[in-house]
Amino acid sequence: MRNLLISTLALVATLLTGNAVAGSGDEMRPADEYRLNLNYISMTEAEMLVGKEGVYFFDVNTLELWAEGFIPGAVYFMVDDWRSVLPKDKNATLVFYCANRLCNASEIAAYTVMQLGYTNVFQMPDGIYGWRLSGRPIEKP
Repeated sequence: MRNLLISTLALVATLLTGNAVAGSGDEMRPADEYRLNLNYISMTEAEMLVGKEGVYFFDVNTLELWAEGFIPGAVYFMVDDWRSVLPKDKNATLVFYCANRLCNASEIAAYTVMQLGYTNVFQMPDGIYGWRLSGRPIEKP
């Protein structure tokens, strides 16, 4: 018990004297923010982009859900070589969606392509269920 008390006091004394500063030698500053900020897009905003040049929609659903219908012009993203379906232009507008707000597959896909350097990436939280329930048009394979 006495050794524990002595060790604790020694640690406190060291911390108070400033000798135990992590990363000593550098100026103290806030940690860098490494998390990428994801842009969300509403169905209304997404609908205005359907069919526009330089805009790509990616369906990040199961193959069964894809077969039930997808946003017109969307590309099925859940393929083995998903990098091959991405445009070469890293400034192109990319819109990812999955089933609905309870599904996070499109969020994961969007973050992943952002890490590859794509700069204009959006995620549509309402997904294909919201799209269909709102009466917007779909395509089927």
